[in-house]
Amino acid sequence: MKSSARALRLIDKADSPDTLRPQLVEILQPQAPAGSAVIEVLAAAINPSDVKAALGMMPYAVWPRTPGRDYAGKVVAGPAEWLGANVWGTGGDLGITRDGTHARYLILPVEALVHRPAHISLAAAATVGVPFVTAFEGLRRADLKGKGQTVLVLGSNGKVGQAAVQLATRAGARVIGVERGGARYVGHASSPIEVFDGTRSDLASAVLAATDGQGVDIAYNTVGSPYFQAALDALRIGGVQILISTPDRNVPFDIMAFYRRDLRLLGVDSLKLNATQCADVFRVLLPGFENGSLRAFDVSDSSLLPLDNAVEAYRQVLEGSKERLVLEP
Repeated sequence: MKSSARALRLIDKADSPDTLRPQLVEILQPQAPAGSAVIEVLAAAINPSDVKAALGMMPYAVWPRTPGRDYAGKVVAGPAEWLGANVWGTGGDLGITRDGTHARYLILPVEALVHRPAHISLAAAATVGVPFVTAFEGLRRADLKGKGQTVLVLGSNGKVGQAAVQLATRAGARVIGVERGGARYVGHASSPIEVFDGTRSDLASAVLAATDGQGVDIAYNTVGSPYFQAALDALRIGGVQILISTPDRNVPFDIMAFYRRDLRLLGVDSLKLNATQCADVFRVLLPGFENGSLRAFDVSDSSLLPLDNAVEAYRQVLEGSKERLVLEP
């Protein structure tokens, strides 16, 4: 007899945050299709993209569906060699084009399974996916090498910002953070982080002065339009600005200055990476999490919520909660 469990279900997109009401439905433990495994989800983070998808802001989303991208859990059905294994992961397809992680059970291809290090708690493991995959993919495509490079992280205390700081300092690069008010960096890093006030009008000049007028090799802009011009101006010749989000769709852009300095703009959308592709990234990062040079995010007890509290949790995330809220299906 299979045990009964529950899942969040979005029947159709919400018209506004006030009408965002995912349903709690009863489900049974599914069977594992050939080449797949069933994961019992023990923790699942709520990312801003999960909530935006619920509001119909992802044009390729399939309805109805269960939302959620990141997870930590254990394999309860599938190939014998994986049964009982503690796993973690994420996927740009999860909660968008296939049922996601805000449920008791999740079906994934075997190729998407990655072992979770035993010393990382379930809640912390469930927050790693989107931030680290997004940070890694941006820095990989921007040709992060490490020693001798300088990386500017705008929004360094955000989850993607912290992941970018961890990855860049682990590689040996010098990292400069940018935060409103110049708030100190609060995350893990392999070397000291200098932080500049993002509200200062001479931000780019200050970064140039700190790099002896050379500028930075990579500007990882997690905020978007508010820092767009300052990030461009702070780049060295041949530098690259990475963009992953923005409040404003359009910004002024001096094309001549851009090409004469041989600059690059790089857009990164982790939704384009499915669960199997994200698993490949997790395998690359796994040694860092095992030896402690990379660390998952801390999750307070107050940020752990049952599925019954999902609607309120979604609204908190949409309103910009600094805490990464985690569901315990």
